[in-house]
Amino acid sequence: MFKKINIVPRWLIFLLDLSFCAVALVFAYFVRYNFVLEHINLQEMSRNTLIFIGINCIVFFNVKTYAGIVRYTSAQDSFRILFSISVSNVFFILCNLFLITFNHKPLISNVVIIITGLTSFVLLITYRVLVKYFFMYIKNMSLDKRNVVIYGVGETGVATKRTLDSDPHINMKVVAFVDDDLRKKGKVVDNVKIYHTDELEKILELEGVSDIILTSQNISPERKNRVVDLCLDHDVKVLNVPPLKSWVNGSFKINQIKNIKIEDLLERNPIFIEEDLIAEQIKGKRVLVTGAAGSIGSEIVRQLIKFKPQLIILNDVAETALHELQLELQDNNIFENFIAYIGDIKNKSRMEMLFQTFKPHYVYHAAAYKHVPMMENNPCEAIYTNVGGTKIIADLAVKYKTLKFVMISTDKAVNPTNVMGASKRIAEMYVQSFYNALNQQSTTFKNGLSHLNHQQNRTKFITTRFGNVLGSNGSVIPRFKAQIQKGGPITVTHPDITRYFMTIPEACRLVLEAGSMGNGGEIYIFDMGQSVKIVELAKKMIKLSGLIPNQDIKIEYTGLRPGEKLFEELLNDMENTIPTHHEKIMIAKVIAHDFDQVNNSILSLIELACKYQDREVVKRMKELVPEFKSKNSIYEELDEITTVNV
Repeated sequence: MFKKINIVPRWLIFLLDLSFCAVALVFAYFVRYNFVLEHINLQEMSRNTLIFIGINCIVFFNVKTYAGIVRYTSAQDSFRILFSISVSNVFFILCNLFLITFNHKPLISNVVIIITGLTSFVLLITYRVLVKYFFMYIKNMSLDKRNVVIYGVGETGVATKRTLDSDPHINMKVVAFVDDDLRKKGKVVDNVKIYHTDELEKILELEGVSDIILTSQNISPERKNRVVDLCLDHDVKVLNVPPLKSWVNGSFKINQIKNIKIEDLLERNPIFIEEDLIAEQIKGKRVLVTGAAGSIGSEIVRQLIKFKPQLIILNDVAETALHELQLELQDNNIFENFIAYIGDIKNKSRMEMLFQTFKPHYVYHAAAYKHVPMMENNPCEAIYTNVGGTKIIADLAVKYKTLKFVMISTDKAVNPTNVMGASKRIAEMYVQSFYNALNQQSTTFKNGLSHLNHQQNRTKFITTRFGNVLGSNGSVIPRFKAQIQKGGPITVTHPDITRYFMTIPEACRLVLEAGSMGNGGEIYIFDMGQSVKIVELAKKMIKLSGLIPNQDIKIEYTGLRPGEKLFEELLNDMENTIPTHHEKIMIAKVIAHDFDQVNNSILSLIELACKYQDREVVKRMKELVPEFKSKNSIYEELDEITTVNV
């Protein structure tokens, strides 16, 4: 019955406030005169009560103490009431001072005024709090309520608890707070006890907890994973609250509580980069980003913006995706100095026009074909784009005196087992040998470029290698999410397959850092953390959806795809690393190649690719990259043929 009570009209709250103030004044008179009725001047008390009600009428109407919903009374309402009562009581005190100044009797005793103020505040707050807790009690009478634990006793955690208590449509009861801070253990917030994290398992078992809400933003990735694993083992649903900066208009809403995402569990400790060095290089410069509409390219663009470049050239062949990026920058007023430039990196004339027009100081080359099975079936296109396109951009960067050329490579270029990885390795070999040739005192190039002499401002070529990025185009996580939404099954290629994962912003920060520190010719590799078993990733995603692996959602093994290997590497057997000042970035010591030989081989390879001679193209790739051994591919038989080292 009480759940159907509508919100009390404002006029009724207004009358209740005035009534309690009148009662407070009468009570103050009785206290002042020790509850002896004969000592009280009833005429004076009646007069002052009417005056007090009149003044409060004006004050309450202007301050709008009646506007709040009583059952949702907050600290802000308390401050509003305190301010209103203070104003009305100060008025009486000022009147008394005025009368005393002209030798008149005070309107009312100052003692009565003080007692009235204190009593009014207590009464107005008390009846509001009683109403609030009455509705909370009625709300919690439901027999099917779910017990909830809140992880984190900061501002976000307390706000979450109070929001759950005040929302009549949420049938949750907070039974405990959990926090990592031992100093908070045993204390109580809003009648809920705080426990240490070590006691979490006991609480889950004793209280019959159905949900845990993570509100702390300072949980380490390792701790977060341990908490989530413990909860999933006890069939407890894990929810997440966004940080304060993400709250809508600075206030917390119940619909901001979301299921925790697998991406949150794969994150690692924040990576810090030397932004001053990057800003020093990028500020006021023209920057070209190829593949700007892709997941990596677009994030590089977003991160470059804060360094205030003169111009960013957004180059991509994907019209729709590039248009969406352009709208994002325009609609959010993120950046004004950018040019969306449609063009294929394989089109030398179009790229020449780009360099001739904008003369970029820096190039971030993210454009490439990346899907392993797709490139295994289309090796000529892999060469034409990943190698030929890179060659065109690199040659133009030198011709138009670009300061730095940063190439985005992949861990699949190490001991490649597929066409895509091998094509990226060949592209690495080209830019590295190209820089080495530029670094010589005098070099004549045989690729149609003019004679180039040694110059101090020569283009610096830098390569970055990293593994899979979360949420990128073709990533396994969006695919698993879609399969879970359809009711399964989730398809995994092999029970033992593992992959490294890194978030897109994290990878792009490291790309910018490596690009800024590079002196030319380096291949930077990133610390990808621990590799993740894909089948365990799938099981955890199913559990996070509140389902049971191989019961609600089946996991099926489909076999390795063409060119796919069980685990990825960042270095081959003949390489080792040199540390840098950044603990997450290392330099790979790779085998140096002669530019003339590499260049001639690549020209021949591109010529074959233009004729779409797939088998011959792959054979030449294996000659260029002796460690390229196909797996689960029609090209495995070519590995039996004797290869010739370049």
